[in-house]
Amino acid sequence: MRVLILGGTTEARALAAELALDERFSPIYSLAGRTAAPLLAGTRTRIGGFGGAEGLAAWLRHEAIDVVIDATHPYAARISVNAVTAARECGLPLLRLHRPPWQRERDDDWRDVANAEAACAALGTERRRVFLGIGRNELAVFKHAPQHRYVVRAVDAPNPVDLPPLADVILQRGPFTLVDELSLMRERAIEVVVSKNSGGAAAQAKIVAARQLGIQVVMIARPDQPDANECTDAEAALRWLDGLVDTAHGRTTSARGV
Repeated sequence: MRVLILGGTTEARALAAELALDERFSPIYSLAGRTAAPLLAGTRTRIGGFGGAEGLAAWLRHEAIDVVIDATHPYAARISVNAVTAARECGLPLLRLHRPPWQRERDDDWRDVANAEAACAALGTERRRVFLGIGRNELAVFKHAPQHRYVVRAVDAPNPVDLPPLADVILQRGPFTLVDELSLMRERAIEVVVSKNSGGAAAQAKIVAARQLGIQVVMIARPDQPDANECTDAEAALRWLDGLVDTAHGRTTSARGV
């Protein structure tokens, strides 16, 4: 079974690595190519866009793909829409693998907003020290609030023209520990954190650190996604794929015994 994994997440790499060891599957791991040195999954990998839903559908046909797994970042809304559209056009099963979002806890001080523009507005007019933990793609939005002092953390260097005037850039790749995040917020005297609700353990330490330090978090909501079969971890995706193999071979008991 030829499986396209639209990746870029911890869960995507875990699933691709598992499938690479299973002779029933031939996985292809696809990355958008937005980072200079992406983390790979030890299987056949392609890097770059497809040319929208139409281009993806053409690629699926050319590669004789049997099933699509959308394990992209929860905020990569465009590729998720294109994946659903292309899979439907080709008559292929699709599973969305997105880790669950973080849930507000009792001591959290969250301000929920719809998007980066709303997050920028939520910072207010008074000067604040802001940790932007949102990657580099939407930094230009915060040029509309130039009075704040920003700490920007990203894997690759942002385009200088996208940066607010008072911005310090830290180039680091996670995951980060709670000790790391506490040290950063204390040393930089952070007053507010801007974050996407990415979910998962790899980026959660900054949320826990803000909670412990009593720092407000401006939390950007996840974008809406088209309807699709969904799961929240690689093991559940493996069980779903097992079911497809069982159905294709007319079996009622999967190779994993579930």
